[in-house]
Amino acid sequence: MSDEPCPNLASTFLRLRADAAAEPLRVDEHFYQRLIGGELGSFHDEYLVSIHAFDADWPSWEMHPNGDEIVCLLSGRVTFLMQQDDGTRSTTLCKPGDFAIVPAATWHTAKVATASQVLFITPGEDTQHRDA
Repeated sequence: MSDEPCPNLASTFLRLRADAAAEPLRVDEHFYQRLIGGELGSFHDEYLVSIHAFDADWPSWEMHPNGDEIVCLLSGRVTFLMQQDDGTRSTTLCKPGDFAIVPAATWHTAKVATASQVLFITPGEDTQHRDA
């Protein structure tokens, strides 16, 4: 009996479907083109679970209009900036397991203090981006 290799969220993201099923999505150099182009569906009432590594500040802002995003620090140190009606709020994730909830329709970006790995649970439908 041999063990099958374990998938890794750095190379295989997960789609959490509205019926609570989980679908692995292989990540390659064309993944985000397929995602933005609609080849992977609309993500209506679905979430994308992913891990990303960062060694520099994000060059843009993003916003998810259809649900809250959960960001959880796995390693490093990252500060998330969230634009609110009364100004920009910051949340610094300092140790593994620290997390932030980015409310739906909130523009946000990240300042990376040290090389970091972050787990995201993202409501992907109609995600928007803009320059910093």
